[in-house]
Amino acid sequence: MSVTIDILSVEGKPATSVVLPARLFEAQVNVPLIHQVVVAQLAAARQGTHATKTRGQVSGGGAKPWRQKGTGRARQGSRRAPQWTGGGTVFGPQPRSYAQKTPKKMIAAALCSALSDRVADGRLFVLDAIVTGDAPSTRQALEALSVIGTYDTAIVVLHRDEDLAWLSLRNVANVHALAVDQLNAYDVVANQMVVFTKPALEDFVTRFGIAGLEELAPEAAEEPAKPAKAKKAKKVEAATEAPEAAEASEAEAATEAAEPTVATEATEEPAKPARAKKAKKADAEPVAEAEADEEESK
Repeated sequence: MSVTIDILSVEGKPATSVVLPARLFEAQVNVPLIHQVVVAQLAAARQGTHATKTRGQVSGGGAKPWRQKGTGRARQGSRRAPQWTGGGTVFGPQPRSYAQKTPKKMIAAALCSALSDRVADGRLFVLDAIVTGDAPSTRQALEALSVIGTYDTAIVVLHRDEDLAWLSLRNVANVHALAVDQLNAYDVVANQMVVFTKPALEDFVTRFGIAGLEELAPEAAEEPAKPAKAKKAKKVEAATEAPEAAEASEAEAATEAAEPTVATEATEEPAKPARAKKAKKADAEPVAEAEADEEESK
């Protein structure tokens, strides 16, 4: 199966329709996978530069606070020991990396799962262009984005060659412009709306090994349903005509079965005169015998 979505023009009217690959935009939504990938992504974004000083790194403390014995107090060797104020820290945080190893296939599957969820909710849009003309315009970009409805935050996926769109969206607070090769599951989940430009969508599809997008005109997108209805009507007519054809075939078979009887009757008709002749002969024999007896008696 595949998903068909309209490519909206700058005026907000559907210019053409495009068939989204089902492998990317109709995948099964796997919430645990999305959570694992997002957590790994946020963990990898941590700088990990936190650090504390141990007793060997704290300055001072070269002299022994007091003598070892005779004072009645506990023995101490340095004022920079952990139990002293201003001393070193024991087992404190040290600089390290929080990055997690995540397979590339899991990252891609989580992204497709998040995009499929946005498509199912009707929150993924494709625009023909963000800005038209030779100069950047934030007002024109916001007017183009107004066709997707009201939103708190939105992510706009752009091709790296769309310089005017980058300049037009750089000062919009609730719109996050992102390159197509930087699209990730976290940004899709963190924003309400996902907007692709047509060049960015084509580039995104080709990155997954798909040849290209199948474009349809708005009229052509509705026309394929009509032949299906016609086929259904033909099937219904064929189903209704099937009993009639069966009755007609049964009638023809009955007539064919009746024709031999007529033929046999026609063949039996010439036998009737022979029977009549035999009957006449049988009737004539008693008469001839009676005449012969009369002659003898005379």
